Amino acid sequence: MTEHPDHAGVGDLPRAHGVLNCRGRLRVSPEDFRVDEILGFEPTGQGEHAFLHIRKTGENTDYVAQRIARLAGVKPMDVGYAGLKDRHAVASQWFSVALAGRPAPDWSALECESIAVLRHTRHDRKLKRGALASNRFRILVRGLEGACDGLEARCAAIRAAGVPNYFGPQRFGHGGRNLQEALRLFAEPRRRIDRNKRSLYLSAARSYLFNRILAHRVGHGSWNRAVEGDAFMFTGSNGFFLADNRDEDIQRRIEALTIHPSGTLWGTGDPVISGTALEMERAALAQCAEFREGLERCGLETARRALRLPVPDLAFAWIEDSACELTFSLPAGAYATTVLRELVEFDPQGWPDT
Repeated sequence: MTEHPDHAGVGDLPRAHGVLNCRGRLRVSPEDFRVDEILGFEPTGQGEHAFLHIRKTGENTDYVAQRIARLAGVKPMDVGYAGLKDRHAVASQWFSVALAGRPAPDWSALECESIAVLRHTRHDRKLKRGALASNRFRILVRGLEGACDGLEARCAAIRAAGVPNYFGPQRFGHGGRNLQEALRLFAEPRRRIDRNKRSLYLSAARSYLFNRILAHRVGHGSWNRAVEGDAFMFTGSNGFFLADNRDEDIQRRIEALTIHPSGTLWGTGDPVISGTALEMERAALAQCAEFREGLERCGLETARRALRLPVPDLAFAWIEDSACELTFSLPAGAYATTVLRELVEFDPQGWPDT
């Protein structure tokens, strides 16, 4: 198997807001990293799916889902959730359980030192991945040192311009393991593999290629401006559109954070971009034939992802001489690490994971 450099972290990807002169520590305790999931809808209160609002501390999402399945007497696949939440954190999120005529168990039996049931209700559909409006973060950064007096101004710059919409290191597994497993899958296509793991490895490969494209655009200063042949995405939408030319209206809408240049999530199908945008993507992925061809053979269709992530509600506050609190909201599919890495230099061991 070809060895590839470890791009699982975010340290080697270029930053958009200049050199960092401030260092700090994340996750000194789980309570320092809080995330609350905001559903994109209100459960109806009726239906065959139980909906549980859970607060977990120091536990990963899959572990909680397995406990729910055992208590309810259902298969793990009958438990749904909108997204993975960081393990080394205090996180609240929703789970669904398909009961289909089964009586609901006593949900309080789930509770322990690390799991609390905040609410339970009913709904007529399973909770699917991505079915959330946003995640709300409250993060304490401790042990700050260096030139940290510029943090507030840096936050203001991020509110105005956003950050590169990189996939975070969680996507790639410890040490980039998911990327190596993707290469193994491409090399041994007949190897039997769990469907969820297959999806995880293919997603990691696509994310790696996207990060390469975005890093190339950041390096050229065009991650937040239009180039010839770009496809643009609206804030909060997966749809995209092409513009006949890069007129002043397009740039005004980009500066207003209402539209964003986009990059390819690799797969089969003809490219929708052209000109300079296409040339830049080809240059960024010139050395990635194994990943490109492997994803195409696996039948994934191309999609698009915005190159920029707006963070309009980013707030900063000192809580003591060497610690600060950051609060912000992000949509589904976005990573807190993409915001944090533009603010403070962290020990890689302190990055949130799942």
